[in-house]
Amino acid sequence: MRLFAAVLPPEDAVSELDARVRRLRALPGADRLRWTGRAGWHFTLAFYGEVPDAALPDLRERLARAARRHEPFPLRLKGGGHFADRVVWAGAEGGLPGMRKLADSAAAAARRAGVEMSGHRAYTPHLTVARNRADSLDPAPFVAGLADFAGTGWTVRELALVRSRLPVAGVAGEQPRYETVAAWPLGCRAVRLRSKGGSQNP
Repeated sequence: MRLFAAVLPPEDAVSELDARVRRLRALPGADRLRWTGRAGWHFTLAFYGEVPDAALPDLRERLARAARRHEPFPLRLKGGGHFADRVVWAGAEGGLPGMRKLADSAAAAARRAGVEMSGHRAYTPHLTVARNRADSLDPAPFVAGLADFAGTGWTVRELALVRSRLPVAGVAGEQPRYETVAAWPLGCRAVRLRSKGGSQNP
């Protein structure tokens, strides 16, 4: 099963970003980019790749423990950037130190569960909106189109484990499909409220 840990933005935040991305898709050269679908917009915390079925129960338990150790934090979509000339992404602001620590814990949980992880890199919170299919296409205009974007804030309250299904090869416009297979509330207080049947809303 191809899996990753993620923070999932709420529908309101996704709709705000979608309105801005529609403007980007009207820019010259936009048809040379491969745009991601809003149904798959997320902040990847740790990418696990193919996880053996035997490792999944331990991974789930370790992610549940990791979630309990981190308190909810504020976040909003803001600005954008790019990785080389290959990926255009929307950025974030708010509780980024907490988000980076949660990403570190999600990666550590996998390593302790015996999941092979690639080398450690500094975590950059980002939500991929497009990938470059053309060697000569400059991503700068699309990044500039996100520079003044600032969405409505929300409180991140869950750590999600998401399954990724790759698109069918050779099918034009086919997008990866994502399925949340588990989610755990952040912080001990959230766990207590859930166990008592109480609301998690502020």
